[in-house]
Amino acid sequence: MTRFEKLRCKLTETLQPLECHLQDDSAAHAGHAGAASGGSHYSVKIICQQFEGLNRVSRHRLVYDAVGDMMHTEVHALAIVALAPSEIPT
Repeated sequence: MTRFEKLRCKLTETLQPLECHLQDDSAAHAGHAGAASGGSHYSVKIICQQFEGLNRVSRHRLVYDAVGDMMHTEVHALAIVALAPSEIPT
């Protein structure tokens, strides 16, 4: 399983989001010290029922908890947009 697939799996299995758009942004960080091991810069837009009523910091904590030790070993940067379903325009 690739790092990208592992990251996506952890997010979807733990948070069970309605939507999860994960993107590998590593190419934009080539030459950066944190990119030395390959793909390690990601961005995610995730829509999850668990975010309902939580502030931004609490939502980000849930995302970081979901990816666990990957943030210390395999992921250098993760840009997060975390939304509750009620925040999505209909």
